[in-house]
Amino acid sequence: MLVIKHIALVKFKPGVSEGQIEDIFAQLKALKEGIPGILDFSSGRNNSPEGLNGGFTHGFIMTMQGAAARDAYLAHPEHEKVKAIALPNVENIVVFDYES
Repeated sequence: MLVIKHIALVKFKPGVSEGQIEDIFAQLKALKEGIPGILDFSSGRNNSPEGLNGGFTHGFIMTMQGAAARDAYLAHPEHEKVKAIALPNVENIVVFDYES
C-alpha cells in the first residue's frame, strides 16, 4: 500500500511564543485521533547545521493511508479549526505531499 507523506515547513511570525507553537503542534498531533487515515505524526524545530532551511523554523510530517485519506483530512472540519488557529501566526508555509 502506498502512503502519502504530508510535509509542512513553517516560519512563524515574530512574537509568536514557543508556548503558542507547542499548542499548535499539539492540536495537529491530536488530529490523528479524530480523523481516520492518519497513521503517524511527528513535528519539531529545525536544527540542521547546513543553513539551508530558507527561514523556515519548524516542520511536521503526517503519514496518511493514501490519497483518499489525505483528501478527507484536507476537507475535515477539525483540520479547518486547527488551520484557523495556526495560520494567523504563520509568516510563511510550504506544504509538500508525496507517495511512498
